[in-house]
Amino acid sequence: MIHLDTTFLVDLLREQRRDRFGPALTYLEQLPDDEVLGVSVHVVCELMAGAHAPGAPSGEVKRLTQLCEALVVHYPDERFAPQYGRLLAGVQAEGTTIATMDLLIATAAILDAAPLVTRNLRHFSKVPGLRLEKY
Repeated sequence: MIHLDTTFLVDLLREQRRDRFGPALTYLEQLPDDEVLGVSVHVVCELMAGAHAPGAPSGEVKRLTQLCEALVVHYPDERFAPQYGRLLAGVQAEGTTIATMDLLIATAAILDAAPLVTRNLRHFSKVPGLRLEKY
C-alpha cells in the first residue's frame, strides 16, 4: 500500500481535466497493477474544501467523489491520537513546526507503514519515521 498526498491528487485531477499526461499520471503508470492506493480522510477533507471553494471548476465535487471511490480512505482509529501526539511532541522537541493537516496525513501513512507520495518534501521531511516518495 502507498498513501497519496493532497498535492498528488490535485495534480492528478488537473492532468485528467486537461487530458494531458503529467508527473502524477506517469507515477501511476509505473506502479504494479495490484498496488493498493490509499489516502487519509484528512486528504479528502482538504480536497473537498477546494472543490467547494468559490471559483472551483464545475463538477469538481463529483469528480473528486468518483476518484475517492477508487481509493482506500483511511479513518483514524484508537492508535491515531497517541501516534499523532508522539510525532508532534518529537517535532516540537526539535524546535520544528509543521502544519496540523500535514502531520495528520503523515500519521495515517506511518500507521499503515506506507510511504507517502508527495512533491511537498520540504514539509513532510520534518516527520520522523515517514517514508516519502517524490513523483
